[in-house]
Amino acid sequence: MTSNIPDYYKEVSLRLNVVLDTIGLREDIRWKRINMLVQSEESWSFRFAHGSHFFGSQSEATTTHGLQSDLDHVLHLGITAVQDVENWELHENGVLVVNDENTPPGFVKLQSIENDLQLFVNDLSDGSYRMSDRYGRSVLCNDYFLIGPNNWERHGPATTYCSESTLALDSVLAVKLSAWPDQASQWLTRNRRYNWPSQEVIVLIQQTGALLVPVGHKLSQEQHLEWRISVSYGEKLLMWLLNSTQYKCYILLKMINKRFIKPVVGKGALSSYHFKTCLFHLIENTPAAIWQPENLLLCVKMCLRLMYVWIEGEICPNYFIPEENMFQCKIYGHISRQLLSVLSNLLNEECRYLIRISCDNIGEKLTRACQTPLNEFELQGEDASDVLLTSTNILCVCIQYTVQYAFCNDWIFYSRVLTRRFFFHEPRQEVYIILRTLFYSFIGSKLAALSLFEENPDTHSLDVAQEFLLWGSSSDVTSGKLKLAAFYLVRDNLDIFRDVLNEIHEKYSYKILDQKKAYKHIIQAILSENLSTAQLISQYIAYPVHYHLTEMNCTPKALIPEMFRSTGSNEVDSHETP
Repeated sequence: MTSNIPDYYKEVSLRLNVVLDTIGLREDIRWKRINMLVQSEESWSFRFAHGSHFFGSQSEATTTHGLQSDLDHVLHLGITAVQDVENWELHENGVLVVNDENTPPGFVKLQSIENDLQLFVNDLSDGSYRMSDRYGRSVLCNDYFLIGPNNWERHGPATTYCSESTLALDSVLAVKLSAWPDQASQWLTRNRRYNWPSQEVIVLIQQTGALLVPVGHKLSQEQHLEWRISVSYGEKLLMWLLNSTQYKCYILLKMINKRFIKPVVGKGALSSYHFKTCLFHLIENTPAAIWQPENLLLCVKMCLRLMYVWIEGEICPNYFIPEENMFQCKIYGHISRQLLSVLSNLLNEECRYLIRISCDNIGEKLTRACQTPLNEFELQGEDASDVLLTSTNILCVCIQYTVQYAFCNDWIFYSRVLTRRFFFHEPRQEVYIILRTLFYSFIGSKLAALSLFEENPDTHSLDVAQEFLLWGSSSDVTSGKLKLAAFYLVRDNLDIFRDVLNEIHEKYSYKILDQKKAYKHIIQAILSENLSTAQLISQYIAYPVHYHLTEMNCTPKALIPEMFRSTGSNEVDSHETP
């Protein structure tokens, strides 16, 4: 397998590894990014009754500043899909997975029970989400499970929302499959010569089940009635388990696709998901010893060769369901010939094409690196902060939106947050602590407001409120402390009020994240000081202060008219304020 490999492959591979480290692909940064996205996902999921998850390149940390990948968001419907008719009626919102001889591999139909499903989707109340298939079964029609306004951009089952402050968010509704899909049963037991993934990982992936997303096969006569099987949990876990060389190999493949392939055949032909599938198949069928830093170029070449073979045969077997050909309707005829020409040229160039990759200045950096003796070679990681910045932004926005949602849903939401327990891993525990601290300020302010509404405020209640506000004062640089300051102001404790404001003034500087020029500094602090997420938020993040109408009596007097003005109400004149 390693025969006919040029001698310079090893030295260039080692230099390329260092170049990739400078753009944020070091292992420590990779795992910081993954942990931040896990925390973002956990925070975001508080907003949805049936849960939600992040998938794709951002959650896997398999993107760079130059690749600019979207964030994939899956929102769970309140439906459970079962494959065994005996378990069908055990679920209140149950649907039965059904297939027939015309259903393509990798797709299913969902037969609904006679009673209307409680779907928790506003625009489905007319019941038109069900249709009869060719066998007369009442099945869910995927056309009615697209979310977002019509002016949002659609990519298959996903709806893309673009925000100026964050990256694009691809959202899709999905049904949770209660068990491992029958169509992927062969994946659990097939022979694995090199023991990848291990049996322990296979069991874990099997337990995660699968999702069913509302999109049918393009060549099917019942396309509008079909749902695609997506083993998203398992894919994300496998991506997390990649070693450093496998991880960097995949990102290089994405860069090659963006630079050399998409300009020729367009975005809809060969996707990063095809390369991910190629990588999984190759890792499973090659010795682990191959996937080492000095073999990085060899690994990229092997992936390109396998992809060439697949394109030549116009067959790309899904990693979990090999019977599903992911090239169908995508790679054929003149598109195949164009792709074969591009890949043939790349393979014949050996690795020289890398210097033409402009994404993240890889080509320029590699050129400089190859002009330096290996024992003297070193590059500064000056661009590594860009990828961490994106992850930090996602985390801060998710927590901010969660807090905003909380103010609209009041005590039901807080009881869920304060009583929730996480049994999985440390990142989820930390986001629980972060949210709990942020919400302490609101709870303390609300308790104080309720007490101050009384003609003779209860001293004990105010003391309890003060304790909550003190617990919440470390939430971030400003919001928790400002609510504490407001509490002292309305109680005429002006000396303590000034002390709290002075403390905020001392900590609030150019380092705070609400000023764009501070970004690089903050990320450098994360890297150099090895800050946890809770430390990052308490030292460098300034969230805006939210006041609920029920907090009116614990709000600075000058802000009260603004509270009512934002709701279009003139009721402020009829309320007594402190």
